[in-house]
Amino acid sequence: QVQLVESGGGLVQAGGSLRLSCAASGSIFSINGMGWYRQAPGKQRELVAAITSSFNTNYADSVKGRFTISRDNAKNTVHLQMNSLKPEDTAVYYCNARAKITPLTIYDYDYWGQGTQVTVSS
Repeated sequence: QVQLVESGGGLVQAGGSLRLSCAASGSIFSINGMGWYRQAPGKQRELVAAITSSFNTNYADSVKGRFTISRDNAKNTVHLQMNSLKPEDTAVYYCNARAKITPLTIYDYDYWGQGTQVTVSS
C-alpha cells in the first residue's frame, strides 16, 4: 500500500506562514494527483489544493493567492506553502495521493496521511 506522512503543522499567528510537507512511500507504481485537504471541527473535509503529475494546480477559492502547492515526482513528495494565514485556516490538514500500486488496475485510488494540525491564532 501507500503510506503518507505529513509534517510542518503548528501554531502560528494570523498573517504568518507555515509550510507543510508530505512524503509518500510503500508499494507505489505511480502517483497521479496529490493534494491537501483539511477538516475543521464540525465541518466536512474539503479540498485545499491539488496538483497533477504534470504540475497543473487548482485551489479552493478561500486560499487562492495565499497558498501554493508543489511536488517533486522523483521524491514522491508534495508541499503546501501557506502564507497570510487566517484563523479560518485552522484545521487538521491531510495529505492525499491518488495512486496505483499495480499497473493492472484501471483506476487510481485515494490514499491519506494521518493529518497534521494547523492552528492560526487571532
